[in-house]
Amino acid sequence: MTDTQLESDKVTRRRAVRAAGPSKGGAAETTTVRVEKQAEEATRARKSGPPPRRPSHRGLVAIVAVSVLTIAALAMGGIVTLAWWQKDDADQAQAHNQRYVDAAEQTLVNMYTFKPDTVEQSVDQFYSGISGQLRDEWARGNHIANLKAFLRATGNTSEAVVNGAALENVDKDTKTATVLVALRVTQSDTNGNNKPSLPMRWRVTVQENLDTGQMTASDMVYPDGGS
Repeated sequence: MTDTQLESDKVTRRRAVRAAGPSKGGAAETTTVRVEKQAEEATRARKSGPPPRRPSHRGLVAIVAVSVLTIAALAMGGIVTLAWWQKDDADQAQAHNQRYVDAAEQTLVNMYTFKPDTVEQSVDQFYSGISGQLRDEWARGNHIANLKAFLRATGNTSEAVVNGAALENVDKDTKTATVLVALRVTQSDTNGNNKPSLPMRWRVTVQENLDTGQMTASDMVYPDGGS
């Protein structure tokens, strides 16, 4: 084998075992490409989540709530005031009607209650509590004086107790009312012996004086139509 062939084989073998890379004396150039994976992932995460919350209107909600509560309070106050006025009117009407009843009861008590030593006062009290047609009837023929004389002569004592009374009707135009009164009258003689009690019923017409407001009995009849 010649020297030329040996040199050729050596060259060939060196080329086979030489490491890959740039030729001797040159540095390897490296190109680096940076991929922004985190930014992409963050962007994708925001897209997949719920939309951002809108700013709350707390001030507007508070104003609306206060307005609603104020309106409700005013409405409730108006209802309470109206109810109070209605109750006050009803109480006044009831008290006024009770005055009719009281006047009718007192007239009958004055009429049937007397004692021998208080005849004058008892008859005068009864006469001062009547008006209209009833007063005119008692004023005729000196009835009051005759009644006083009769009661003094008998010497009897009488006491009336009201068992019940009911307001039948009220005429607001004429300021009159009719009252049905049930009472029991007990008389005793000069010796103090009580007679059997007599149950009575009267329908009394009560007149209100428009100027003074005084309640007086203007008429008296029995419930069955007698007088």
